[in-house]
Amino acid sequence: MPIKLEIVTPERLVFDETVDGVTLPGSEGELGVLPHHAPLVSALGVGELRIRWGGSEDWFAIVGGFVQVLPDKVVVMAETADLSSEIDLEKAQAARRDAEQALESGYHEGMDLSAARAALQAALLRERVAQRRHREGRRHSG
Repeated sequence: MPIKLEIVTPERLVFDETVDGVTLPGSEGELGVLPHHAPLVSALGVGELRIRWGGSEDWFAIVGGFVQVLPDKVVVMAETADLSSEIDLEKAQAARRDAEQALESGYHEGMDLSAARAALQAALLRERVAQRRHREGRRHSG
């Protein structure tokens, strides 16, 4: 029996489909959710959200937010959520290089050290998720 998954950001509804299961980057580690999961609300960290459905998998790069799990529905409210097929690998690599340079110099375009670290973490995540798409082949395109 499938479970409904909604992923929303402040800008838009990113995903609204029925899936077989989802693995989330919880603030305390990875969280797996299947249909009929016990209700919970949890903070999200920075990491990969993996969707399993119809014998295949899709990935999102998730940065922060919360998840609400109900027995028949999962609602992810993330600061950012990028589907692997929507991530431009070259832009992600450029963002990683910019963030690394900002950390090396200690300051870049008004960015303090903690912001540079957060930018590097998000850039590395986006790059990893985009590379996974290239390794694993085509998945859901939205």
